[in-house]
Amino acid sequence: MKVLVTGSAGHLGEGLVRTLKARQYDVIGIDIKTSLFTTRVGSIADREFVESCLDGIQAVIHTATLHKPHVATHSKQEFIDTNITGTLNLLEASVAAGVEAFVFTSTTSVFGDALIPPAGMPAAWITEAVTPVPKNIYGVTKTAAEDLCQLFFRNHGLPCIVLRTSRFFPEEDDNRARRGAYADDNLKINEFLCRRVDLEDVVEAHILAAKRAKEIGFGKYIISATTPFRQAHMQLLRNNAIGVVNELIPAYLTEYQHRDWRMFGEIDRVYVNEKARQELGWQPRYDFSYIIELLKAGKDFRSPLTLDVGAKGYHEEIFEDGPYPI
Repeated sequence: MKVLVTGSAGHLGEGLVRTLKARQYDVIGIDIKTSLFTTRVGSIADREFVESCLDGIQAVIHTATLHKPHVATHSKQEFIDTNITGTLNLLEASVAAGVEAFVFTSTTSVFGDALIPPAGMPAAWITEAVTPVPKNIYGVTKTAAEDLCQLFFRNHGLPCIVLRTSRFFPEEDDNRARRGAYADDNLKINEFLCRRVDLEDVVEAHILAAKRAKEIGFGKYIISATTPFRQAHMQLLRNNAIGVVNELIPAYLTEYQHRDWRMFGEIDRVYVNEKARQELGWQPRYDFSYIIELLKAGKDFRSPLTLDVGAKGYHEEIFEDGPYPI
């Protein structure tokens, strides 16, 4: 299979190119930045450039995007040009080129304000059935791009799979209070309970989506680590998350005590990946329990792929108030 990967200089794009090439796929990587994993340099907002990259392509995996950390440094028009127009260019070129599968990397950020339950209410149980309520231009443009994918499936029969990925970036958190309250590894491992996923598992979900797209036609899936929680836990998670985790996964306590780490006192949302596991056949390995076993064995909690790709950052600038100016 010949695969086009957009955003090949980014975290996910590089992870995909590395993995696909290791599995003997014919891969073309495109990005606005040069890298060892970029075959052609150019912008997806440039229609002619996009069209020139689709010759013989059977599957497109579209990861290129402006991200949430760019909201304060890029204009709304730039978000529209990249996230909406760029996606439209790829979809139109894919139809013209006879592409057999189109996989679009979206984000759980599309849910926006639906992720924040009012005070006193249970934690939000986030499945694909939850209606997005975008709260910034990033969420708006990713939601619009999802709709374009569905439109091209309905109108042109282009098999499209939308993957709403949760956090997998290795950079520091953009919330100053959280950065100050938790060691970085502590914070990230806590998030595997409810809102984080390892890059290796994300890559595998994208490859499975490309393989299953023709069979499925169109689908949206949440890609996040498998949570140990059930809906019955949602009320307790708002005020006694520690008690819930202590009951479900007591083995974490010893490892956290050795490192002087802390569990979240409150969890306000839980991403549910059941649909992706059932329909894509996805089997994510890196969940909270597995990571605790890695810690017990004295191993790094991150996958080898995550370590190989490393941190890239989102900006050339260095900001006074942490890694992002938001």
